[in-house]
Amino acid sequence: MDWTVGAGLVAGLLIAVVTAPVGVSGAVFLLPVHLSVFGVPNPAVTPTNLLYNVVAGPGALWRYRRDGTLRGPLTRRLIAGTLPGVVIGAAIRVHALPGPEVFQMLVAVLLLPLGLWLCARTLAPARRTPSPAASPAEPRPAVLTALAVAVGVFGGIYGIGGGSLLGPFLAARGMPMSRVAPAALAATFATSLVGAAAFVVLSLAGSGDIAPDWWLGLACGLGGLAGGYLGARLQPRLPERALRLLLGVLAAAIGVFYAARAVGSL
Repeated sequence: MDWTVGAGLVAGLLIAVVTAPVGVSGAVFLLPVHLSVFGVPNPAVTPTNLLYNVVAGPGALWRYRRDGTLRGPLTRRLIAGTLPGVVIGAAIRVHALPGPEVFQMLVAVLLLPLGLWLCARTLAPARRTPSPAASPAEPRPAVLTALAVAVGVFGGIYGIGGGSLLGPFLAARGMPMSRVAPAALAATFATSLVGAAAFVVLSLAGSGDIAPDWWLGLACGLGGLAGGYLGARLQPRLPERALRLLLGVLAAAIGVFYAARAVGSL
């Protein structure tokens, strides 16, 4: 257990520093580490990942709150949709889990082209600067709610939080990262808190490896707590172009990784 605790601290710290500035908790990168390096069994890997988000999330959120970027209707609408979704996802994970290949292919099909497009759009020559009145508006409330519910279901099933899906979608619409990152991380934290609690309740009535690996989840989360704060502190100092490019690269990398896993499992 000693080496896993130390390795979990380091893994959580490094991942959160890179991902927090763009609204991604890093759980999507920890999922394969938990499975392949630490050997966390299924389905316990999902609540372990969610536990990481619960412990790591307050670091970045506290920093964003101090900067005054955490308030607003976008955050409230995302949370309102993800919370019921994660409870549904947790129940599906325990009682009627679809094959992991389906999830891996869905993530690859969604994030790979979205990440590449976001990178291409960011690197394209700058056009005429639009007026503030022409700045991109956030999606309609109904669209945001539907997206948040779907992301919550994914988070409950696979423990990825949701920021890795919400962030690229909102950024691709042209929304500034200063709004996207805090809202996506807040939704991820709320989703993970409810999802982890749902798995604990389900473990009391079920059998098998349903409860999280507490020591590993806490260790990764403590590393992510420090890393998330540092990443959120760096965000205002990074140019918008660099943040959008980083998010695009992360999304494309996640897509490539899960596409390779899906193809390899065929």
